[in-house]
Amino acid sequence: MNALTLILKEIPRQQVDVSPLIPENLTRLSKPEIAAITLVTGNQHVRADTIFNISGDDPGRLIFAGETTKLDYIGKNCSGGQIDVQGSCGAYTGMGMHDGQINIYGNTGAFTACEMQGGLLRVDGDSDDFLGAARPGNQIGMTGGTVIITGNTGARVGDRMRRGTLLIEGSTGNYAGSRMLAGTIAILGKTGNYLGYGMKRGTLLLWHPPDKLSATFNDCGYHTLGFLPLLLESYRSLETRFAFLPKTIGRTHRFCGDMASLGHGEILILVP
Repeated sequence: MNALTLILKEIPRQQVDVSPLIPENLTRLSKPEIAAITLVTGNQHVRADTIFNISGDDPGRLIFAGETTKLDYIGKNCSGGQIDVQGSCGAYTGMGMHDGQINIYGNTGAFTACEMQGGLLRVDGDSDDFLGAARPGNQIGMTGGTVIITGNTGARVGDRMRRGTLLIEGSTGNYAGSRMLAGTIAILGKTGNYLGYGMKRGTLLLWHPPDKLSATFNDCGYHTLGFLPLLLESYRSLETRFAFLPKTIGRTHRFCGDMASLGHGEILILVP
């Protein structure tokens, strides 16, 4: 069987909500039924086949191709299967994802993996603001799963994050880990200002010391942490640079905070 492939016929004038197009929704449908699915673009409701050329017969693996930057909500509430996007895409990619795998071969817009609950989302490029965060007005962000970003991210990475893992191979914008409740954010590149602003619990794992830390973080000194080699070992099965880091890492400079909040979070800066 060949992957079910959706190729945009032309560049849409407005963003398209493709949230109905996930593997579990398409599994029991015939190709004509898939073609008749209603999508929202702007203030219009249109059939899927007016926007996409549809080919293939395996909805368990779904491919979006063409000018995919106009596609929002790719993989929303996905609970299985695999989605590949052959290019950059819009906002809310992987929102509320429960299981399965999403691969983006390009950049993603704001609120990628927001309120994600499980599964694996890999972005072979950059991601915009509010990666793994909560939607506007909500109190709980990402609660599970793993996100890999091979490039850089915008501001507010992991805002209100409760559980799960964010692996960022590049650099982040301001307020990384803001209002974080739990979970792990590992960053190989540099971080912006206001790191860990308002974080209550959770771990920020850094390979580069920040230019400045808030005065509400306490310096807890240097420690050899036995769990770090085990944590890095758990990444060995993933397609990421984190899978190839030395197993001997263990010495860190630890900061505890944000003391202006609950104060049980930690920033761990690896010592060469």
